[in-house]
Amino acid sequence: MNNKLNKPTESELEILRVLWDRDEATVRQVHEELSKTKEAGYTTTLKLMQIMHEKGLVKRDETNKTHKYTALISREHTQKQFMCKMIDTLFQGSSTQLVIQALCHHKTSEEELEQIQQVIDNLKSNHIQ
Repeated sequence: MNNKLNKPTESELEILRVLWDRDEATVRQVHEELSKTKEAGYTTTLKLMQIMHEKGLVKRDETNKTHKYTALISREHTQKQFMCKMIDTLFQGSSTQLVIQALCHHKTSEEELEQIQQVIDNLKSNHIQ
């Protein structure tokens, strides 16, 4: 699998989000979901999903008349792929700068801050051992 070939575009990510949330969906279901937030033609959605199938991003179940699509890459894998690229290119390899930017420019809830603190505490305890 060629990593560059299988890196989803922004439009493909929108489709993948629908598939990740639903587990599987038809082109029509994906199109209806996308239409809630943006102008998108049905044939454009169909073509994108066909391209995604060719790229190995989704699989297509053709056993019924209406084809169902499922994501072949996980949300977690995709997040990691984009995060690593962003840290390397925008933050010169500094995850610290990424975290600082994220915390300073987005509203963070108490619950999220507690989760972040738990991660920091776990990282610190692993370094001590």
